[in-house]
Amino acid sequence: MLSKQLHEAINAQINAELWSAYLYLAMSLDAENKGYKGVANWFYVQFQEEQDHARIFMNYLNSVDAKVTLLPIAEVPSKWDTVLDMFKQTLEHEKKVTSLINNLAFIANEDRDFASINRLVWFIDEQVEEEESARDMITAVEAVEGNKYGMYMLDKDLAARTYTQASPLAASAD
Repeated sequence: MLSKQLHEAINAQINAELWSAYLYLAMSLDAENKGYKGVANWFYVQFQEEQDHARIFMNYLNSVDAKVTLLPIAEVPSKWDTVLDMFKQTLEHEKKVTSLINNLAFIANEDRDFASINRLVWFIDEQVEEEESARDMITAVEAVEGNKYGMYMLDKDLAARTYTQASPLAASAD
């Protein structure tokens, strides 16, 4: 049984994951509006991944007979000056999400809730990947900054990124 504190924190995390999805959808739409279809695709894949993350937490609460409470999603920004600004905000945002996940793990550890700790390990690993991906994108955009052909080629590469369902969801679909 989840502690009240962990239950409330996971519900808050569901909201944070949905807010993240909404943020990345807004970035996708802004990038597309600016003519960067590949960048838009990259952020749209992020949007889909964040929805998966929320669903994994929802499934977990349901599996331990805890109620999922959906909260209102706060407004997100809708416009960025540059693609680089989008990726810099992405890194800062993912660092914040990492701290939220770490807080969940801290609470679960204090509760000696090993089932929750086990579920959270996937998210801890995922956040390492999310921050690395954002840093890689910042490096890539900075490398072509001011070079229209370079940005065109990077945008073209990003258009090839595909969505892969998060493994905890793919495993539950079998």
